[in-house]
Amino acid sequence: MTLRSTILLNSLAIAAMQLAVAQTATMTVPKSVQAGEAFTVASVGSGNATLFIIGPAQVVKRDIKLGEAADFPAGSLYNAGRYVALLEFGSTPAQTDTFDVVPARDVANVSFLARPSRLPVGIHDAITGAVYIFDKYHNLIATPDQVSFELAHPGGAVEKRVVETRDGAAWTEMDSTGQQGADKFTARVGGISSARIVEQVPGDPCGLKMSAKQSGQQLALSTDPVRDCNGNAIPDGTIVTFTETYHGAQSTVDVPIKRGIAQVDMPIHSGATISVASGVVMGNQIGWGK
Repeated sequence: MTLRSTILLNSLAIAAMQLAVAQTATMTVPKSVQAGEAFTVASVGSGNATLFIIGPAQVVKRDIKLGEAADFPAGSLYNAGRYVALLEFGSTPAQTDTFDVVPARDVANVSFLARPSRLPVGIHDAITGAVYIFDKYHNLIATPDQVSFELAHPGGAVEKRVVETRDGAAWTEMDSTGQQGADKFTARVGGISSARIVEQVPGDPCGLKMSAKQSGQQLALSTDPVRDCNGNAIPDGTIVTFTETYHGAQSTVDVPIKRGIAQVDMPIHSGATISVASGVVMGNQIGWGK
């Protein structure tokens, strides 16, 4: 046998051995792993290899011995999503496989959006709340869970709703109560809760009424305490408009509410009609000297 033949046979033998090893250098990955949990990648073969785990914003590299289990401790993978496992062994083509990292089961954080932060009382389905639930690694938890919504008024009134999440989110609508005040809007999942304050303010004036009396050469006009239809006092600073119509002419005065009422002095005109309004809400009329 010539030297050239010997070298050729040795080369073929080495290639055959590499092919045999390549055929046995395989790995087995789990179908899915919960975020943050420990997991194991099993391998078959002999020799040293390099294992890469590649996923959303994460790459883990591990030098392993084929035939031994590669254990990954808790916290190794924490971003939910599809991962690729890549096994490199010498110059042989890399073996790849895929698996999923799913969110952890336990809810660790509740993102709660409540709108609006301020609104009038007594409006149907005016307050909206939306919740997104996350695990401790900030992964959105897509499995269904129960969310308890609670709107509590300082006076003691409480409205409650229980909604199941869908794809990590739950939402609801609630009525604003009949009384002004700072309501506490709370969303709770298990032992995790988040709260927002919804300020409820009086609605439009209701039953606006004024009286008139002569004061020298002036007509003293004054409203009764101005309240909304639920009895809440209209806040000071709200504008009340007094209008006096006489002999084809008209005088108008805008007056802010002070200490719950609006007052103004207007000239006396015999046969005048005086009216009062606040915004689009009309009050009573008074005919003077008719």
